[in-house]
Amino acid sequence: MKLFMLGFATLLTSGSVFADTTENSPVIHDKTGFYVSMDIAKVISVTDISGQCGVIPARLDYLDHQGREHVLDYLVQGSCPNEN
Repeated sequence: MKLFMLGFATLLTSGSVFADTTENSPVIHDKTGFYVSMDIAKVISVTDISGQCGVIPARLDYLDHQGREHVLDYLVQGSCPNEN
């Protein structure tokens, strides 16, 4: 029985040594709405809305000051090139 417990303890400790310890932080999807507090340190990408008419979906990818990646999906009014 002692040998079984020793083997089990060895298995547990060796499993934690070989475990993947890299931090894989998932992308945080922010919710749209009034008074959205955003901590933007660096903008990664923004949807290009030039030349598009009407209300269109847009996306903002950015990093906060802690280095976490955020995605904000929202609607924006495009500016039609033929409007006066």
